[in-house]
Amino acid sequence: MGIEEGERLAALVERGGIFYGIPGTSPEKILTGLISRLPGEIAPQGDLLLKAVLEREALMSTGIGRGIALPHPRNPLITDENKQFVAIAFPEIPVDWKALDGRAVHAALLIVSASARLHLHTLSKINFLCRQEEFLELLQNRAPQKAIITAIGEAEKTWR
Repeated sequence: MGIEEGERLAALVERGGIFYGIPGTSPEKILTGLISRLPGEIAPQGDLLLKAVLEREALMSTGIGRGIALPHPRNPLITDENKQFVAIAFPEIPVDWKALDGRAVHAALLIVSASARLHLHTLSKINFLCRQEEFLELLQNRAPQKAIITAIGEAEKTWR
């Protein structure tokens, strides 16, 4: 199966949303702020999601470098594929996420998937995008939601 497996990444981000100016000076505070802003129909179990994401973060930082973090629960919390999402958080100020390259995180992409297989497919899509300088610049510059989702959609057209 190729990179196109599963729901379109642009749709996952549209469902999860993009949130600007999340206050906090630690991954825990950024994740708390992000999860508290998620629509109720997306994350009705906000406390459970926060606990699971922080437990995963305690095992090893999800800071992947280049100012990006990919927080996620260790195990799926949902089973309905129609409730999967990716939410993007832009902290007010870059945060030390203990990334291997030592760079502070300016964009955190929270991934919530219905299965390990779908999580890996979403990760592969994000990994591809995070190797594209144009996409990294959008995140670095905290581009408007429409620009980010459009860029993801354009990239996805090449994956089919």
